Amino acid sequence: MQPHTKTIAAKKLVGQHMLMSLADNKTGELFRGFMPRRGEIKNALSADIICMQVYKPDLNFNDITLNTIHQKWAAVEVDGFNDLPDGMEAFTIPTGMYAIFLYKGNPAEFGPTFNYIFNTWLPASPYETDNRPHFEVLGEKYKNNDPASEEEIWIPVRLK
Repeated sequence: MQPHTKTIAAKKLVGQHMLMSLADNKTGELFRGFMPRRGEIKNALSADIICMQVYKPDLNFNDITLNTIHQKWAAVEVDGFNDLPDGMEAFTIPTGMYAIFLYKGNPAEFGPTFNYIFNTWLPASPYETDNRPHFEVLGEKYKNNDPASEEEIWIPVRLK
């Protein structure tokens, strides 16, 4: 599984977030609250859903544990922040380079891929993680709890 890299301009998102850890994963709860309301966001750029993780700015990625608290977002990319629906928030992903992996398989079985990215690919690459949000793009081929599902995994990187 080899990624391609891409430098992106800032992305504007509108959505909802919750604090959680891997041990206390509330992703299902977050998405059950967001998905029925996503149509309220009038200026979405596409039908893609963004699942984003925001870590503390001073976090050393080697120190992440099952109990590391982070923000998890369910959001869509928008062209501006006007007319936010009640209970939704704005977030801007800053400009930067990302390594983009295509993941095919049941989203619940992502663990080995995560392990490969951070423990095999990244150490052997010319990159290191950058302190910006990590996110997944859940496009038209994404199917929750389906082995035929596809999603893009975006890891923020910079040259070592």
